Amino acid sequence: QVQLVESGGGLVQPGGSLRLSCAASGFTFTAYWMTWVRQAPGKGREWVSSITTDGRNKYYDDSVKGRFTISRDNAKNTVYLQMNSLQSNETAVYSCMQGRWVDAGPVGQGTQVTVSS
Repeated sequence: QVQLVESGGGLVQPGGSLRLSCAASGFTFTAYWMTWVRQAPGKGREWVSSITTDGRNKYYDDSVKGRFTISRDNAKNTVYLQMNSLQSNETAVYSCMQGRWVDAGPVGQGTQVTVSS
């Protein structure tokens, strides 16, 4: 079955950086786009970024464009999210999703990111 295991979250000060990882298994990783989503306390899940199967094309929500970078290593079945200049309102559980946002595919348990001084 599909397994998505995120790691790399933690507590960071405003303006700081984190790198998230998502290890995927149970499916043919190279056949799927991969997506990062987040859910802040009391809010719905929102799309953050997606990457195509070969990693050549990347898409970002306007709120993170220029600060976040998505990447993937198909040899390791892993997708990453480098987050720079984090803001306090970006405190959320960050999860990876199989496929594109519109596919509404399986989502991992997530990793907590807390941005606070």
